[in-house]
Amino acid sequence: MTVSENFQEPELSRIIEMAWEDRTPFEAIETLYGLPEKDVIRLMRRELKPASFRLWRKRVTGRNTKHRQLRPEGVSRGYCPTQYKHR
Repeated sequence: MTVSENFQEPELSRIIEMAWEDRTPFEAIETLYGLPEKDVIRLMRRELKPASFRLWRKRVTGRNTKHRQLRPEGVSRGYCPTQYKHR
């Protein structure tokens, strides 16, 4: 059984969305879905087109906002407070 077979389409979509978001750390995905970074990478490789996967990997490799331990001290949130607009 592969990683992506463990999730239904809405969950897969949300995991992929979170993986693409610059400010969502891999640890947040692991907390919500139980997928460590290596499994997120495996899922992205399987679910994305090859060119999209390469673009994503280039984008997140070494990005300090994708790894909680690389973030500046005091930044504990996964999103900007103004990211979600309330009516």
